[in-house]
Amino acid sequence: MFRRMNAGPQIFERIAELKREKNAVILAHYYQNPDIQDVADFVGDSLELARAAQKTSASLIVFAGVHFMAEGAKILNPKAKVVLPDMRAGCSLSNSCPPKAFSEFKQAHPQHFVVSYINCSAEIKALSDVICTSSNAVKIVSQIPRERPILFAPDRNLGAWVSKKVGRELTLWQGACIVHETFSERKIIALMTEHPDAELIAHPECEPSLLSHAHFIGSTSALLKHTLESSAQKFIVATEEGILHQMKKKSPSKVFIAAPPNQNCACNECPYMKLNTIEKVLACLENEGPEIAMDETLRLRALKPLDLMMKWSA
Repeated sequence: MFRRMNAGPQIFERIAELKREKNAVILAHYYQNPDIQDVADFVGDSLELARAAQKTSASLIVFAGVHFMAEGAKILNPKAKVVLPDMRAGCSLSNSCPPKAFSEFKQAHPQHFVVSYINCSAEIKALSDVICTSSNAVKIVSQIPRERPILFAPDRNLGAWVSKKVGRELTLWQGACIVHETFSERKIIALMTEHPDAELIAHPECEPSLLSHAHFIGSTSALLKHTLESSAQKFIVATEEGILHQMKKKSPSKVFIAAPPNQNCACNECPYMKLNTIEKVLACLENEGPEIAMDETLRLRALKPLDLMMKWSA
């Protein structure tokens, strides 16, 4: 429904021309459509994209991802104009953590150190002590003094995985990602039986019952790295299927199987990520919009925990 795979070469030429004219850069998440990944200047996961946004000297950042990611780019690089191809590209996980309700939850746990997964709004970041990504969550939590209780938001599955990895109890906000909770454990076990030579690799946003079957668990970039380093020739991949494009490009001789959802649907695709199309990327460059705007007071409050994340994950 959302995929545009047949864009002509002229659209890519026009995008390249506009990037030169406007000193623009395209940052794309691994979950974007393949044509967007191929036209991007940088493709990565949340941590890698945050670093790229902070370091770029471009005047215009086209963020091919979802709203909280583009917000993060604006927080980290306020001098650049940050635009998002489709302003409706939100996030179910971010939506599961409304600022008012989270503020009340935080007030009910006044002694807790607040760690928020980067998949959240600027308002939630501003209420946090430090931000983490799935790439660095274990490293971040491990640096918090053991006597300090921790509140982890918004993803309960990532929080439970981190808790197990570091051996610490975390107070979890009960949010979740619709894509990573839709994978069918029953169907994946059937696939593993059908392909006994395949490794199951999974993102820690998946439910604990599914993770218990995984040969490897890690962030999107860690999953990609693992497929390069593993001797296995076949992988069942339990995360948003956009990453399979990079896996196939980097390991063309290996086989990658997208983990199946519960229903007969494209539910292992993020509907928000797929709102962005190559045509919208072009329009975004031409019009320099829709633009991410942010109150400066909010930006500075949200910047503090992001800066701490960058320091602790260096």
